[in-house]
Amino acid sequence: MNDAYYRQVKLPAGLLHVYASSPLYETLDYKVFEMANNNLQIPNQRYMSYTPDVHVGVGTCIGTTAVWDAGDGYVSPSIVGSDIGCGMRVHLTNMHRDELKEVKLRRKLVKAIERNMPVEEHARGYFSDIRLEHVVAKGLHGLPKKYVPDHYSPRKATSLTHVERSKFHFDQEALDRLPANVWHRSHRQLGTLGNGNHFVEIQAVEIAEENREVAEKWGLFDGQVIVMIHSGSRAWGGAVSQHGSTDMAKMMRSAGLGTADPRLVFGPLDHPASQVYVNLMYSALNYAVVNRHLIAYAVREAGQEVFGSKFQMTTLYDLMHNYAWEESHEGASRFVHRKGATRSLPPGHPDNPAPYMETGHPALIPGSMGTASYLMVGRPGGASNYHSICHGAGRIRSRSATKRLITIDEFSSSLRVGTEDEVVVNHRSLETILDESPQAYKDVDQIIESVVGAGLAEVVAKCKPLATVKGA
Repeated sequence: MNDAYYRQVKLPAGLLHVYASSPLYETLDYKVFEMANNNLQIPNQRYMSYTPDVHVGVGTCIGTTAVWDAGDGYVSPSIVGSDIGCGMRVHLTNMHRDELKEVKLRRKLVKAIERNMPVEEHARGYFSDIRLEHVVAKGLHGLPKKYVPDHYSPRKATSLTHVERSKFHFDQEALDRLPANVWHRSHRQLGTLGNGNHFVEIQAVEIAEENREVAEKWGLFDGQVIVMIHSGSRAWGGAVSQHGSTDMAKMMRSAGLGTADPRLVFGPLDHPASQVYVNLMYSALNYAVVNRHLIAYAVREAGQEVFGSKFQMTTLYDLMHNYAWEESHEGASRFVHRKGATRSLPPGHPDNPAPYMETGHPALIPGSMGTASYLMVGRPGGASNYHSICHGAGRIRSRSATKRLITIDEFSSSLRVGTEDEVVVNHRSLETILDESPQAYKDVDQIIESVVGAGLAEVVAKCKPLATVKGA
C-alpha cells in the first residue's frame, strides 16, 4: 500500500481507513472524523473506510464503506443513504465526436432528450403499459419487451447482461408496508432524472494508452460519443428510506441503542425491522436500475429523432454507489455498505458479470459539470478496501455557499460558453443550476490520482463532456 495515498486514523471508537493523497486529506473537515467516530460505535463492525471524495452527509459521510460479518451484522439506512440504488450507467454509441462538433447540433440533441425525458414526472398515463409492481419485484425483467430494444437479438443483447445486477430477489410481502400514494408517485417518476447532481451527459472518449487493450475489448474507440447517466430510485427509494429509518429508530429507543448523532440509525440484521428494511431496499435497487435503463431508452429515442435510425446505443455497464448487500471476502460472507462508493472488481474476480470476467467490469466515475469523467477498472490491490473506490468528485461547498461565492461568469467560463467547445446545457439560465457548478466540487483529477496511487483501480478512458441535461 502506498502511504502517500493511504492512512489509518485511530479514533476513540475504532480504526478508520482513509484513501486520499496528502493534499486531499489535509482539506477534510473535522466533521467527517466526528461522523466516522459515531459510525464506528455501531456494534460488531469489522471495517470502515473513506474514499478521497468523502464529504459530510446525513448520519454518514458520502464516500463510506462499512463492513460486518453477515452472521452477526448490522444494517443502517444512514450508511445506505436516502437515494437507494443511486448509481451510474454508460451507453456506447456508434458516433464520433466530430459528428457533434457543431454547437447548434448539440443543442438540438439536448432539446430532443428533454422532449423524451421529463426531469421530474411524466404525464399521467405515460408508461401505462409498465407495471410498477413488476419493476420493483423483477427489476429489468419486469419491463415489457418493447423497452428492451435488443431483446430480439440475444447474442448482441447487453441490456440484461452488462449490468451489476438485473434483478434483486427479496420477500415481496414487505411491499405492503408502503402506502398507495408512494406507488402512484413512483410510477410517474419512472424514467426521470430528478434534481441535484443527477444528469444525462453526452461525452467523448479519450482512451488511456496503458489500458488500450481493455478499452477495445469493452468496445471503446478514441473520439467515441458515449452517454453517461446518473440517477437513482426517486420517490420509491425515498419512501423506503423514510419507512426503514422510522421503524429502526423506534427499535433503537426500545433497545437502548444510539450514538451522539440522532440521525444515525441502525439495527441488527436479524431484527424484524431490519429485515423489512433490507427487503424494501432491494425493491428500491430494482427500481433504480430500471429507472436508469428507461432514461437511456429515452436518450436513444432522442438520438434517433436527430440522427435517424443509424444512431445506435448499447449498454457498457450499470452500477450503484448507494446500497448494502452480502458479498464474499476472504472466504467469508460479509454484509457490505457503500454510500457514495463504487465497487470496482479486478479481472478474474468471480463476482464480475460474465462479459467482464476476463477484463474486470467498468467502474463509472463522473466528474462535475464541465470537467472530465472516467471509466476505470479494478486492480487486485482493491481487496484491501473491499474493492471500493470513489463515486465522483465529492462536494467541497454546500449549495448555499456555492451560490454565495461563485459568480455566473465563473460558471459560464468553466462551461466554455460561446466557444466551439461549449458544454451545452439544457437550462436557459445558468443561475438555476449554479449550485452544481464545478467550483462546488473537488478536483476530480486529484480524486482519480488518489485511487490509482493507492492501487485500487486504473483509468481505462477519460471522457470529456459535450452536452449535459440536468434537473432543476
